[in-house]
Amino acid sequence: MAGLQQTNSEMILLSWVRQLTRNYPQVNVINFTSSWSDGLAFNALLHSHRPDLFDWNAVVSQQSPVQRLDHAFNIARQHLGVEKLLDPEDIATACPDKKSILMYVTSLFQVLPQKVTMEAIREVEMLPRHSRVTREEHIEVHQQHFSQEVSFTFLFHLAALTLFPYLHHEFDVTC
Repeated sequence: MAGLQQTNSEMILLSWVRQLTRNYPQVNVINFTSSWSDGLAFNALLHSHRPDLFDWNAVVSQQSPVQRLDHAFNIARQHLGVEKLLDPEDIATACPDKKSILMYVTSLFQVLPQKVTMEAIREVEMLPRHSRVTREEHIEVHQQHFSQEVSFTFLFHLAALTLFPYLHHEFDVTC
C-alpha cells in the first residue's frame, strides 16, 4: 500500500509539474530524475507562477545547467521562502537522485498554486511506463480510481509522509 501511495503522490506531482510547464517548449518533464538535470524544469515552474522575477529567454539561452539550477534555487529561496535543499552539481548529472528531486518539488508544491486538472493526470497516465513507474506500479495505479474532487491538501500531506522519511537516509543513486 505504501508503494501505491507513493506512486499516486508522484503521479499527482508529475501532473502538476507538466501542467505548469506546458507552455515552455524547452521543458518536457516525464520523470523525477533526468528531466530536471538541465535546470529548465525548475526555472519553468517558478516562471509559470512569477514571470516578473526573471527573463525566461535569458535563462534558456545564456546559462549552463549548473547556473540554471543555481538560479532557480536562489529565486525559490529569495522570493518563495523555499530553502536551497539541493546542490546544482548533484542535479546536473545524467541520473540525479529521484528522492532529492521529489523532496524539493514537494517543497515547491507547498508554496505554488496546487490546482491539478484531471486532464493533466490522464496525460501522465499515458506516458510510457518506463518513464514514470514500474510495470507493477502502473497496474496498481490503474486499479485505483481518481475522483473528480481530489483533495490536494490531502495529497500534499500524503506526499510529505511518503517523502520525508527519506531525509535522514542514504539516497539511492540509480535511475
